[in-house]
Amino acid sequence: MEHPSNSAKFLTHLDVEEEDDEHDTKEGVLLRYFLQEWELVKSIIDRIVANAGATDPSDANKIRSIIDKYQEQGHLLEPFLESIVNPLMSIVQSKSMQLTANIDGILDIIRPICIIIYSLVSTCGYKSVIRFFPHQVSDLEIAVTLLEKCHNRNPLTSLRQESTGEMETQCVTLLWLYILVLIPFDISSVDTSITNSSQLGVCEPSPLVLKLLKISKEHLSSAGPMRRFSALVLSRLLTRPDMPMVFARFIEWTLEFLQSWTEDNINQFRLLGIVEALASVFKVGDRKILLEVGPKTWTHISQLLKSIVAARNPLLRKYIIKLSQRIGLICLPHRSMSWRYMAKSSLLGQNIPLNAKGISYPFSNAQQVHASDMSTAEIYEEDNMDVPEIMEEIIELLLSGLRDSNTIVRWSAAKGIGRITACLTSSLAEEVLSSILDLFSPSEGDGSWHGGCLALAEFARRGLLLPVSFPKVVPLIIKALHYDIRRGPHSIGSHVRDAAAYVCWAFGRAYNYSDMKDILEQLAPHLLTVACYDREVNCRRAASAAFQENIGRLGTFSHGIDIVSSADYFSLASRANSYLIVAVSIAQFKEYLYPFVEELLNNKISHWDRSLRELAGRALSALAKYDPDYFTRFVLERLMPLTLSIDLCTRHGATLAVGELVLTLHEYNFCIPVDMQRKVSSIVPAIEKARLYRGKGGEIMRSAVSRFIHCISCSAIYLTEKTKKSLLDTLTDNLKHPSGQIQCAAVEALRHFVQAYLVSLDETVPNMIISKYLELLDDPNVAARRGAALAFGIFPYEFLHTRWRDIMQKLCKSCLLPDKPDDLDVEARVNAVRGLVSVCETLARSSSNQISEDSSIYCFIKKDVMRVLFDALDDYAVDNRGDVGSWVREAAMDGLERCSYILCKYDSDCSVKGPDPIRFSSNEDTMIASDQLFPLFDDNIATNLIKGLAKQAVEKMNKIRGIAARILQRIIHYPQHFIPYIPHRNALEEIIPLDTDLKWEDPTISYPRLVQLLQFSSYSRCVLSGYVITVGGLQESLSKTSREALLEYIYVSDGATTQKINYRERMLSTDLLWLLQNYQKCNRVIIPTIKTIEILLSRKVFFNMEGHSLEFCSGLLDSLLIELKGTKDFTKLNKGISILGYVASLMEPISLRALAQLLFFLGHQFPKIRKAAADQVYLVILQNTSLMVEDKADRSLEIITETSWEGSLDDAKQRRKELFQLAGSHDCRVITTSLEETSMLGKQLADNAAADENMSYSSLVDFTGF
Repeated sequence: MEHPSNSAKFLTHLDVEEEDDEHDTKEGVLLRYFLQEWELVKSIIDRIVANAGATDPSDANKIRSIIDKYQEQGHLLEPFLESIVNPLMSIVQSKSMQLTANIDGILDIIRPICIIIYSLVSTCGYKSVIRFFPHQVSDLEIAVTLLEKCHNRNPLTSLRQESTGEMETQCVTLLWLYILVLIPFDISSVDTSITNSSQLGVCEPSPLVLKLLKISKEHLSSAGPMRRFSALVLSRLLTRPDMPMVFARFIEWTLEFLQSWTEDNINQFRLLGIVEALASVFKVGDRKILLEVGPKTWTHISQLLKSIVAARNPLLRKYIIKLSQRIGLICLPHRSMSWRYMAKSSLLGQNIPLNAKGISYPFSNAQQVHASDMSTAEIYEEDNMDVPEIMEEIIELLLSGLRDSNTIVRWSAAKGIGRITACLTSSLAEEVLSSILDLFSPSEGDGSWHGGCLALAEFARRGLLLPVSFPKVVPLIIKALHYDIRRGPHSIGSHVRDAAAYVCWAFGRAYNYSDMKDILEQLAPHLLTVACYDREVNCRRAASAAFQENIGRLGTFSHGIDIVSSADYFSLASRANSYLIVAVSIAQFKEYLYPFVEELLNNKISHWDRSLRELAGRALSALAKYDPDYFTRFVLERLMPLTLSIDLCTRHGATLAVGELVLTLHEYNFCIPVDMQRKVSSIVPAIEKARLYRGKGGEIMRSAVSRFIHCISCSAIYLTEKTKKSLLDTLTDNLKHPSGQIQCAAVEALRHFVQAYLVSLDETVPNMIISKYLELLDDPNVAARRGAALAFGIFPYEFLHTRWRDIMQKLCKSCLLPDKPDDLDVEARVNAVRGLVSVCETLARSSSNQISEDSSIYCFIKKDVMRVLFDALDDYAVDNRGDVGSWVREAAMDGLERCSYILCKYDSDCSVKGPDPIRFSSNEDTMIASDQLFPLFDDNIATNLIKGLAKQAVEKMNKIRGIAARILQRIIHYPQHFIPYIPHRNALEEIIPLDTDLKWEDPTISYPRLVQLLQFSSYSRCVLSGYVITVGGLQESLSKTSREALLEYIYVSDGATTQKINYRERMLSTDLLWLLQNYQKCNRVIIPTIKTIEILLSRKVFFNMEGHSLEFCSGLLDSLLIELKGTKDFTKLNKGISILGYVASLMEPISLRALAQLLFFLGHQFPKIRKAAADQVYLVILQNTSLMVEDKADRSLEIITETSWEGSLDDAKQRRKELFQLAGSHDCRVITTSLEETSMLGKQLADNAAADENMSYSSLVDFTGF
């Protein structure tokens, strides 16, 4: 049960205004920020304890799922460990005592508890958890018994073992034994299986020990975590003072295994377990005992490391490295060498006032003892320390481990080399350091550099790297900070840079300011360079942390606090923010500006990552404001030759950087010298002359050149006429490129290029350009058509006004689906729609002074442009990418909104300014003077606009729905340009409110609102044509939501009365018939419509329409007659047959027509369709008893049930003939073969329903040619 006070406290922390954490209790802060699920965890644990451990397995899974969230922040759970572990382990302890009574029942109780405890172990670590395990002496035998019972129960599979908690139970029991074997008594004294001490010989292990030893040795062969915990138990058990014989036998067993294994026949997991167990034993064992077995063990593992098995198993190599270093530590005396560097720790708060006063730390803070201060006896004793011979081999193995290909092996070797070097003399330590520095050779691989950095960090942390070695070490660390080796399409070295930052971090923690002052001045620019400009976020954060550690601990450093404040953990998460914000903020300090520039020029401009080169160009230009003259005379001069480099990455980055730099200098009003402008303007012609667009990097260079032209156009760089023509041709060629990215870059460049260099020319040049691009709109190359359509959208008014009609007519033609089915380029249509709308806006924005011409433009927008955009809303083209027509519809919706604003603004301006009104004759193609004024934006356009947008707002694509609904919101509620003549405006404002938080993409929000539009006749048919696509679509969740919204609209909404329901059903049925007639043979609409009708009929909709049901069913049968004729679409046939079944169940005479059509499908070529039709006929005969007399109905049902309709087609047709005879004439001679004839047969049956049944059917059979 939950504790009321705790629960109230928890809710208070979450709901009330936050208190000041500094003055709050520790428990309060933890509850507020960390384990917010504590109340749920505590309630489950209380329930487990209250029920004496009898718990539902789902409770354990709930707690495990909560704990798993804290895998990377396990320390947040530590304050709660005692509250969780103590009561649970008490249950395990008490239940373990009862194992002899009911083993299965007890284990079923213990397993879920162990699942919870093991999840804590995997999150917080076993050392934190076992502190709360019970550890009475009597628990030892209980725990061994529990382990034995679990071990003897053989699971079927490892998966089953884990899922049922057996593995967790054994792991928790082993950890329990890990602390229980440390009892300070002879284990034989607590072993109840021994009746008296005389049963055991001297040093003979007790049966309890033998049992535990046997199980633990077997677990060493396990593939799971039990291997590790068994090794821990053995390390504690074997190193007890009363276990010398057991220890000797175990070592003998392990050495025998290590000596006898072969590469052909070896248990990999047992080998791992044995080496891991030996490493644990050598960690905690007594040095005197281990010295005897150390050399033998070393002999075997040194041979093992050379084997193929070790070469293939990095985990085995890690354990060998760990065991080797511990053997070495056993062989060396355990004492702290006096030559090690020792520094006094100082508080961060002490550094802050010193920074303000400018006082540096004296050297007295260090406790380094140099050789000159040591007595002769001490020096002699250390230098003459006896070092065993095997130490050279062990150190060599550890140094080779630093070169290993696996990180965990290198990390273990680095820690081992640090521990062993701490026990060596200063001269030997210097030799080890020299060997480590050899790893930084250019001929070494990235693994060696990484291992060397880890080893140097360990040396620094342990005081083994003396300040006198800094001149040799620091240059190598600086190289490692920039280590980046290109390998094909990528590079390696991020782990080396991260480790180098770790070395710098260790420097800040290990040394005093007096020793690090000069070193920090060398490292700071490089650390900040990595922190701002490294590609990998972990390297940026590691370098920032290293800089922060040095500034915080070492005190005085210029601008240190300001830099640390801007380059923090979160600000460096985004690469763009690091390059463009953080780096620019730091570069204001001159000591960092030029190193930053050098880094960008030397490494980042030519980086292999394209996005990084583009970002580097922008980053370089962002620094130009601090020293424009330097960037003009040095950086530009250095970059321009690189634009013609043979290396693609270099010339691409240099081209982008030059363009960005020129643009930035212009924005800061820096005048670039004329000679430099000439050099800049000659870059693109030089690139074309060198034919650098060809080959693999051609596309990349085209994008870069387009951006370069964009930048120099905005910067007003001087260009000769020849250069202008060359750049215009370049942009035109880029517009013809099939890549959309290159086209967009070229269009953006062309926009600024035209404004900067071509607008001021006479009309000859613009006319020539317009003529050229008009020809491109008819070019056979689809890419050329795409680019030309985009280009017209960015041309200024000066280019467009002379030939605006030709341009707009061409674009209108390009917006529509072509008649040729093999020329359906959707991107060209999308670009044409966007270009057309942009041309309209440009002409409308800039033509206010030419009234007569202005009127013609607006009339064209109304009559032609709006019509084309409405037609574009019906673009449902599909290719292998899916509904690509949605791109056109999206652009058309945006265009309709913008063009509507244009027309409404013009109407509004005309009403205010009173210009010559626009008057139309009966012929809409001309304008004449008239006494009557017509607005451009009329009720017809308004209705079509809302209809078209509402249709898109109810279709199946989430993105399109959201866009359409938001456009409707703006149109209905737009505050600046009122859109007039919208039918039912007040109702629309309620259905589509001005609420920006509405998520229209969510079908549960959009459909219940938009389905209300079906009640308005001006919108209903168009909305329904989109709505059925969703209801009858393939996506089940969307279909269900829309279907429920439609049924709710018919029956529930607005307190619907019977009269209102009847009206809505009648209106809906009429609109559905309109869809079937208007979209004949269009499967995109017809199939969903048929499925929608079938769904509605299954819900008894349309059956109770007073006087209209017969009319609806008749029209429905007529449409089905057309749609089902000759079709091979299974869905259409199946749903159509289902509808025929519903109609045939109604009253006469319509049921006879439906039955006749159903009987026809009994002879269909598809067996599944014949079977479906037979099922429907069977149901119809059962439900509608008026169709046949009782004996004929019984015979018909017998024929249907006995016939295998999925079998032979000839048999099915023969049976169908019999059914026709039973339904009508006994004289039937020939079976009908036409669906139309069958329908005519049904109609005549209906017309003569009052006449004799056999006579009527006979005449119809004669009519069909039987």
